[in-house]
Amino acid sequence: MKIRGDRECKSCGTQWSYYDTGSVACPECGSLQSVGLDDRTEHTDAPVELDLTPLRNRVDEVTTEELAGTVAETCREYTRKRGFIDTGRLRPLDETYVAAVELGAVAAAVARRARPSDAAELYFLDLLGGADRGERPGHEAVPEGFRAEFGLAMADAVDSYQRDVRSYLDDNPDDHARRLSGRIRDHRKRIEALDGDVDPADANRLLRAARDLGRYVDGDENAAVTADNWLSGLERDRT
Repeated sequence: MKIRGDRECKSCGTQWSYYDTGSVACPECGSLQSVGLDDRTEHTDAPVELDLTPLRNRVDEVTTEELAGTVAETCREYTRKRGFIDTGRLRPLDETYVAAVELGAVAAAVARRARPSDAAELYFLDLLGGADRGERPGHEAVPEGFRAEFGLAMADAVDSYQRDVRSYLDDNPDDHARRLSGRIRDHRKRIEALDGDVDPADANRLLRAARDLGRYVDGDENAAVTADNWLSGLERDRT
């Protein structure tokens, strides 16, 4: 959405930046009555951090299923607040966001299973151990029983990013970027139609293509070539 991020409170005159606080409430008096001081700028991100330390500290205190349910909700709350346009500039599809989406999907699945297998529990705990630092297992480490969750998580992360890419391109047209974005959309929809049950390597290719599209839109001309290569790999696998 386009907002006037620099605000001045009508009640007490305090000036602040919505870009820093993520809130329209005055940080001094709490008033919701303010005026914008700058031009409207596209901005979808929020100043939110993912901290899984308190949940990691509960590993030995609760059952895996109970912990997984709490982790899933924490990840959902984080990803709901995140965006990828910061004061008019398109940001990368970062690893912390992707890890949070993957962990949220895996945790939700673990919470539903009465007795998670050792492989499932290890995968979940591995993600929990580093997702808030942008660390996650490679796609090669995805257990067979979590292919669908992984595929849908990558499609979900790409979809969220693509929404902001399209919004950015509305104000900054680029025909080549639009074509690449359309190809990414088609592959994402295919993964969704298969309920995520695809080779994790293909889901990873889609993620890499979306990331490289973002780099291209942000000014890296070479990234358009690598995005095309990732997508071409997906298309060859389908023939």
